[in-house]
Parts: sequence; structure tokens; C-alpha cells
Amino acid sequence: MVKRNVSAGRSAWQGFGLKIFSDDDLYQIHLATLEVLEHSGLYVQSNEAMDIFENGGCKVDRQQKKVRIPAYVVEDALNSAPQKVVLCGRDPEKDLVLEANRVNFCPFGEGIMVNDPETGEYRKSTKADIANVAKLVDGLDEYDMLEFTIAARDVNPKTACLHTYEATVANTSKHIPQSPDDAETAKILIEMAEAVAGGKEKLQQRPIVSGCACPQSPLSLSRGCCEAIIEYARAGLPMNVLSMAMAGGSSPVTLAGTLVTHNCEVLGGHILAQLTRRGTPVIYGSSTTILDLRRATATVGCPELGMISAAVAQMAQYYLLPSYVAGG
Repeated sequence: MVKRNVSAGRSAWQGFGLKIFSDDDLYQIHLATLEVLEHSGLYVQSNEAMDIFENGGCKVDRQQKKVRIPAYVVEDALNSAPQKVVLCGRDPEKDLVLEANRVNFCPFGEGIMVNDPETGEYRKSTKADIANVAKLVDGLDEYDMLEFTIAARDVNPKTACLHTYEATVANTSKHIPQSPDDAETAKILIEMAEAVAGGKEKLQQRPIVSGCACPQSPLSLSRGCCEAIIEYARAGLPMNVLSMAMAGGSSPVTLAGTLVTHNCEVLGGHILAQLTRRGTPVIYGSSTTILDLRRATATVGCPELGMISAAVAQMAQYYLLPSYVAGG
């Protein structure tokens, strides 16, 4: 038995829907994306990723670390991705289906300070806090899975993602996204999930974890981002490719320009996943917002973030991909 939440909108307009673009608008964004990917390309900092792109039909300039992706490679990658992604929990009753017109919720962020629930002290967050958050979220039906929420600042930063998964998986029965730093931590996190699931095959049959990788704006895939995408694709696990562009900072100041940049970055990671293992489940992710030019901070909760998030969701629907939108 899997969990299917209430539909967010159908042709009969049941529920609530917000349509930002017309079909022609979406097509124009897609065409602009194809032009950027083919002519400007992406800055790719992983030699292995450049090998995969080159073997998949892309033009690679290794001296400049530039990968230019022809339109047919983009279209083929979009056609090979599943339209429905199942995110399993340790408890099968917590399995979650990502498919058209269904909305799900999870906590998101990486806070570095907490108010101690016992003493009220405002202090650095710890691994024990992560475990407590996992217990809380596990008991809240309104949350469908458990994204990372706070940082374990009492452990070695180089292994923090491993500690985060350990504290989380021991205290929740819901699906857990993982955020590896590089190939080494990705492999260890996957091995940990295999141990929890009962083996490699059982994890592939019931993916109780998924990966999350973030391109770097503008138009860049770091080594760690590439390595995470490659490892999770090889393991047959879902991957959320999530851009964090900031309009006016790391992407064009106009929302239209930022959406094209965002789209190029997410599709770049998506294409790498498909070229690594055709049919890899991929989620179209976004934590893109605008830069507050006076305070030099990323604004979360501003009207523009809502506009971008709605646009991103519609763009993902255009590609028949499940979406993940952060912020609020």
C-alpha cells in the first residue's frame, strides 16, 4: 500500500492550481534552454562526468571544462526519465508516490542554531537534535518524508552527512533524502541504506533513500554534485537535482532569465543521470529565489520566491517530471 495525497488540481479544477505560463511560454523557455545548453554549455568540474557526457554525444572542451549538450541529447534524456517516482519508507505504509497533480510536504533547511527544548538556551545544533526532529516528524501525518533540517555541529564536518543519516534513519519510518558531499560519502551513504533495507537488491526494489545534488549557479556542476548524481544513478536510486540560483546574484536579475538558467542547471544534472543509467528516476528540484541587493542575502518567503516556485512546478509538469520546491 502506498500513500497518494489529495490531487492539487485537475482539468476540472478540483483543489487549487496556479498557472503562471501558457503552453507557448513554456515552449519558449524550453527553446531558450536548448540554445544555452548547446552553445554556452555547462562548466563541469568532474573528469568522470565529462567522460559520460562525451560518450553520450556531447561536445566536451576539457581544457575549459566546458560541456555543450546538443538538443537531441536533452530530448532523449527527458524521454527516458520515469514520470512517476516512488519514494519508499522503512514502513511500507509510509511509501510516497510522486506523480502528476499531487502535493506532498516535508521539512527543509539546514539550521545551525536551536533553542534548547529543556533549558531554552540558544545554542549550536547537534546530532541529538537531528534525532529529536526525526522523532517529531515521524509522528506528524502532515509530513510525508523527512528532508534534512538542522546541522550536526558537534561532529566532524567531513562526515556530517553520514551522522545526519544515522541519526535520522534510527528515528523515523518515513523516506529520507541523503545529501552526499562527494563520491566517497555517496557510496558510504548508499551502503548504510543497503544495510537498513536488507541488502543491495532490496534497496533497489524499495528505495528508502534518494539523493540530492545541487548545481552551482551560474551554469556549473561541481565535482561533488556530479559524483553524487553518478553514484545514485549507478545504484538505481532516485535523485533530486535542485538548483539554488539567486536572481540578481548568481543568475540574471530578471525572473525569466533566472528560470532559463535554473532550467539549464537542473536539466544538466538530469541528463548526466540518464547518460549514467538510462531510466534513473529524477526529481526536478528548486530552491531558487532572489538576492536582496541591499543586504546581500537570499530572500526566502518573498513574493518572487512564490512566483519562481510556481513557475518551476509548471516547468516540471511540462517535462512530465515530479518536482520538489523548497522555501516558504
